[in-house]
Amino acid sequence: MDSSLKQIEEKLIRQISAILSTDSKKIKPEVPLHTLGVDSLSFVELLVFVEKEFKIKLMESGLTSEDFKTIHSLARRIHGK
Repeated sequence: MDSSLKQIEEKLIRQISAILSTDSKKIKPEVPLHTLGVDSLSFVELLVFVEKEFKIKLMESGLTSEDFKTIHSLARRIHGK
């Protein structure tokens, strides 16, 4: 199933809001993840979700720290895979 960039962003926002126990409406795709409150533990939860949801093997994906700056940058990179 090919997801649009917007759909990928929405899935990531829903997951991050669940991980952080916060309202998804408060999460903006262009805000840095650390600003949203993503710490090392919640980041690992996000990585597991990305691997399962988008069938991406992170160790082989070539994703960089730049790709994980914001939801938008991560969604754009996932969409390009």
